[in-house]
Amino acid sequence: MGCVRGLSLIMDNKKNFGELSSNSLKVGDIIEWSRWNSEQEVYEPHYGILLNMKNEIRSSRVVSISKVKPLNQEGIELEFFTLSLRLFSRASESIEKS
Repeated sequence: MGCVRGLSLIMDNKKNFGELSSNSLKVGDIIEWSRWNSEQEVYEPHYGILLNMKNEIRSSRVVSISKVKPLNQEGIELEFFTLSLRLFSRASESIEKS
């Protein structure tokens, strides 16, 4: 088996899984995600507030993970791959500064 020149350089510069999505989101944003409802056979939208984002190693790869507080459920926080979240409403400037 031969060695490919520059391959290790390419691998080192690779973006984390979900990093591009995390660049478009900010803590405090209202975000949307979907879950499959097998009874009605449709994807149902869900909404929440983005609490934080961090990179973690999962299955031997660095991925972007986001913690979300659902708007319709009290007392729980959910974790998602950041890639699965969509911006619904941007946080206002006054919220971001506090």
